[in-house]
Amino acid sequence: MKRGFFVASFGYTNMCGIIGYTGMGNALPKITKGLSVLEYRGYDSVGLAARIGEEIATVKCRGRIGALEEKLKMQITAESHTAIGHTRWATHGGPSDINAHPHRAGRVVLVHNGIIENDGELKRELTAAGRTFLSETDTEVAAALLDVCYDEQNDPVAAIRAATARMRGSYAFGILFEDRADEVFAVRAGSPLILAKGADGYYLASDMTALLPFTSEYACLEEGEIAHLCASGVTVYAAEGKTHTPVWLHTDMTPEAAQKGGFAHFMQKEIEEQPHAIRQSLSPRTASGLPDFSADGITPDFWRAVGSVQIVACGSAMHAGLLGVRLFEELAGVPTTCHVASEYRYHPPVAREDTLVILISQSGETADTLAALRDAKRKKLSTLAIVNAVETSIAREAERRIYTYAGPEIAVATTKGYCTQLSVLYLIAAAMAHAKGMIGEQEARALVNTLVEDAPAAVEGMLAKKEMLRSLAELVAQREHVFFIGRGSDCALAEEGALKLKEISYIHAEAYAAGELKHGTISLIEEGTPVVALSTEQELYDKTESNVREVCSRGARVILLCREDAPVSASAEKTVRLPITSHAATLFAALAALQLLAYEAAVLRGTDIDRPRNLAKSVTVE
Repeated sequence: MKRGFFVASFGYTNMCGIIGYTGMGNALPKITKGLSVLEYRGYDSVGLAARIGEEIATVKCRGRIGALEEKLKMQITAESHTAIGHTRWATHGGPSDINAHPHRAGRVVLVHNGIIENDGELKRELTAAGRTFLSETDTEVAAALLDVCYDEQNDPVAAIRAATARMRGSYAFGILFEDRADEVFAVRAGSPLILAKGADGYYLASDMTALLPFTSEYACLEEGEIAHLCASGVTVYAAEGKTHTPVWLHTDMTPEAAQKGGFAHFMQKEIEEQPHAIRQSLSPRTASGLPDFSADGITPDFWRAVGSVQIVACGSAMHAGLLGVRLFEELAGVPTTCHVASEYRYHPPVAREDTLVILISQSGETADTLAALRDAKRKKLSTLAIVNAVETSIAREAERRIYTYAGPEIAVATTKGYCTQLSVLYLIAAAMAHAKGMIGEQEARALVNTLVEDAPAAVEGMLAKKEMLRSLAELVAQREHVFFIGRGSDCALAEEGALKLKEISYIHAEAYAAGELKHGTISLIEEGTPVVALSTEQELYDKTESNVREVCSRGARVILLCREDAPVSASAEKTVRLPITSHAATLFAALAALQLLAYEAAVLRGTDIDRPRNLAKSVTVE
């Protein structure tokens, strides 16, 4: 059985939602239900197209799914057995009824995730040929091009092949042809699509969570493949023209896993799930108290042969990578660098034959990270993916993969996704250090125990201090600028703390190496400015305390997160004491504290915590 966690990771812009159905059941409630599940991705308009008799009816609007359902009541009263739906974040053209999907051109109606990069060129060509356009979207251009090709080919699959051959960019299309009754077509390149088999028909979706209310059987549509769905089954046309039927897999995700479960927000629920997520990700990768990645197809010989590491990721995953640099170098003695995925290809770092490239992405579809993976493979470098989503592009294309088993993460801002990425990096560092003889069995077992037992317990301990962190959030919530500082691993952790706060509270937050304050940044500190100072490394406490005094002398109000055994700070206004069971326990407790601080500040400011403005769950375009 595959562990099917088809959920996206943190990221920005353009991760719209797609769902489609054809079969014996009533399509409209299935589509609206699926769209409601996809709301977590963030969207500003929504729509669907349904076959009603010999015609295709389209209903779409700016705003939420509730507004769509009201329009449906007025515009469609008959039952439909075939439909496609879409939630959209505006990219080409602002949010409006006209720009919302689906888009129609002649006999073609389609929904689209991704971006067609040469839409301007295609639009000029189509306009010159007499086509007119109502919207500002690249998707309507794609529909018009497909309609032209359908007029020429009069065959859906051939038309889709011809049209997509002329498109540059990324796309996942769900397509209806007006003269093909109760059939749905789909194709993907660069954006994910999943097929599914239900009791009364067949589905497609951009995310497995949209399908959980109906089925647990799924199949992934591969890059460049075309799927033809009808009530009797699914046929997949491979890029080279061969056909096959999907091999249906089973996901152990449940609809309940994608629900709030009594919590006020998904983010709150996911913060609470972190201790379980750490254990879930690490326990299967230990044997006799030692790190053991054999179930992932990775032996000690593999770790032993690694001469250097390049970590490539975006956003929070990249922040986990920054901590990974310290872990790999300090524990295993392996030179390691961390790179923003969007820059990796344009200034590629020097690599050797024994360089391992580690790609981190919860969704497994992050466009920049996927492009970096392909670049590394072209250079014949060894690649390892750390992902949460099974059978996604990065997981399939990497030479090796390690799944984090965080379970579904619905909130846009990642918490347990980041937490499990960091825990897996920590265990890899321990495995590499042991394989290379940098640490003995006793120390390796101690590290494993620290990760599997102490770290989750430390997070649980911090979750018990929610009330205290809620009171600290009051110090932050009414300010427009907050600074995070730290030294060593705390500097990387500060980056994640600042990101969490600005993502969901809309407070401007920045993170700095504490020692860099006097090189310009301290000029921004004024009376009342909140500063969150991190001090989890005992040997750096005195240095960090001196930086705390510096900002306090300029009027800052300091919240200090420090070890339980640290001396009382003479300058910090508020102090959060962290467990000292181990460095990992201290680090993970600090992480949970930062997440709760951001969450409580956002609650106080009344923002849309699970769906922050301008953000979406996964980046599938560059």
